[in-house]
Amino acid sequence: MDSQDCEADAAPGPPACDYVATWWNMVLRNLRHTVPSCRGEDAKGKDCCWYEAALHDGNPIIVYLHGSAEHRAAAHRLELVKVLSDGGFHVLSVDYRGFGDSTGKPTEEGLTADAICVYEWTKARCGATPVCLWGHSLGTGVATNAAKVLEEKGCPVDAIVLEAPFTNMWDASINYPLLKIYQKLPGCVQVLMDALRKDRIVFPSDENVKFLSSPLLILHGEDDRTVPLECGKKLYEIAHDAYRHKERVKMVIFPPGFHHNFLYKSPILLKTVRDFLSEQWA
Repeated sequence: MDSQDCEADAAPGPPACDYVATWWNMVLRNLRHTVPSCRGEDAKGKDCCWYEAALHDGNPIIVYLHGSAEHRAAAHRLELVKVLSDGGFHVLSVDYRGFGDSTGKPTEEGLTADAICVYEWTKARCGATPVCLWGHSLGTGVATNAAKVLEEKGCPVDAIVLEAPFTNMWDASINYPLLKIYQKLPGCVQVLMDALRKDRIVFPSDENVKFLSSPLLILHGEDDRTVPLECGKKLYEIAHDAYRHKERVKMVIFPPGFHHNFLYKSPILLKTVRDFLSEQWA
């Protein structure tokens, strides 16, 4: 583990019910906190209490919600975290239930609950420091689900960044490159529809954004072949039409070369994010 990283301690008191307490502890146990690199030396040898206290040092915080493949420690995710840390952000990365070391079965409801748990845990410790939900790929659906729930509770998230988002799981699946090869096979589309319906997998970002008021930044690569750029553009148009304050919604399209997982390599990524958040949080 890097000296500026810490696995979070499940210190807060969870709800009394045993199985809820077990779930709460599992989520927080699989939370990785990377401090801004400028505080890396300070973090050496410190315990989790120090890391919790660091959350209200005034440096902005990102709760990172990863995509469907692998876990929070995948190479491209660690590279993104490093870029954000070097840019002055605290980054909290979590493996949802069923991912990495987390137990349980991944469901849409469960992943959403995990994201809300981490966001609320962070807000309870950060004082006036703003917290941004950052979702990538599948994580964008988790992020908008969580943001809608929090909005309905009267606690809109401080900001949302959606990297390579889709409109809903149906559109994401039907546009997946490998699936396009099989769409001509008899019954293929119906099998997919039945599977999504059975497992109640929707992730309706196109509906969720209609109810949000949080600053929303959409990032998409022009040559993304996993989630086509058109999906991100469509989601932006829906959000921009729905938001009362249009200036809170922005989309940035990155030139070819970064595909689905490598926007962190763009020399303008960090400035794009910092400028947007600074303007919205001014």
